[in-house]
Amino acid sequence: MINRLIRAIAGTFILISLVLAIKVNMNWLWFTAFVGANLLQSSITKWCLMETILEKVFKVKD
Repeated sequence: MINRLIRAIAGTFILISLVLAIKVNMNWLWFTAFVGANLLQSSITKWCLMETILEKVFKVKD
């Protein structure tokens, strides 16, 4: 459940930042790069900050 939520949040962040880059300012692409870098980092280290945050907010363990 929590993995699906993390993927949904990451996808939403990427799509929103792309729209903001087109409509507002190209510097929003840095946020897209940040999300992508975090996804890559979590695949290597098997640790995800968003998972830690969601576990604390919803008090759920996967």
